[in-house]
Amino acid sequence: MERNLLLKIEYDGSEFFGWQRQPGVRTVQGTLEEALSCVLGTQVQIQGTSRTDAGVHALAQHASLCGTFGIPTERIAQAVNNRLAGKSGGIGKIGRVGDVRILSVNEMPTAFHARFSSLGKRYRYLIGNSRETDIFRRRYCYQVTEPLDAEAMRAAARCFVGTHDFAAFQTSGGTPRQTTVRTIYSLTINRQGDDLLLEVTGDGFLYNMVRILTGTLVEVGLGRRNPGEMNGILESCDRQEAGHTAPPQGLYLAEVFYTEDEIRRAQQENENQKQDTM
Repeated sequence: MERNLLLKIEYDGSEFFGWQRQPGVRTVQGTLEEALSCVLGTQVQIQGTSRTDAGVHALAQHASLCGTFGIPTERIAQAVNNRLAGKSGGIGKIGRVGDVRILSVNEMPTAFHARFSSLGKRYRYLIGNSRETDIFRRRYCYQVTEPLDAEAMRAAARCFVGTHDFAAFQTSGGTPRQTTVRTIYSLTINRQGDDLLLEVTGDGFLYNMVRILTGTLVEVGLGRRNPGEMNGILESCDRQEAGHTAPPQGLYLAEVFYTEDEIRRAQQENENQKQDTM
């Protein structure tokens, strides 16, 4: 009997040329498909929710997998993770972990699809805001050594919440979209020690949209832009009016939502976190 499986996946994107399968280079999709095909004993293809770029990480990417497999669903994750981590038995390899891992595998209704059934996503962007750079964090955050005005960044971020045409925040080269209108449910910026944590939840995002939003807000935090400019940038629909594209290393796909309740919960968590840091 054919099963429709939903995989929940985390990965360190540092050594991958992005999510999408490409010939001749290492990608997350290609790496997972190779391991899954070996474990399941048949050639498989998976369909991811988001096509993250090279260097971008995921805390909760999702992907659909359909087929008839002999292995029980509850054993797939461990078997694939062992292969991804290079384990082949023996105590000498206990504790080894790969740079991509399946967190869970669940059986879903036939009509479910990891991408098309998604109602929204939450991305996290980590900015290290210390006077000194840290070589050990270079792959995992955007290191900005000049002081950032978090309150000015929050004021600018409020302009993006709601339904807008985000054409000014899209890089050319992505999959063509019928519309550049998107809805952002929440966009919070919280300071945690020397770090700024930006989290944005929306019904969908354009190519490099989160990174361009972040780059623009960083310029506000540095005093190079005024928060009052944001509405004009949105109205211009001109990429040249927005700020720089923040580097991929600080970006994490944090969550994918499949129900309205999940979106409401995420919004409430963001609000609670915002209150705790005020």
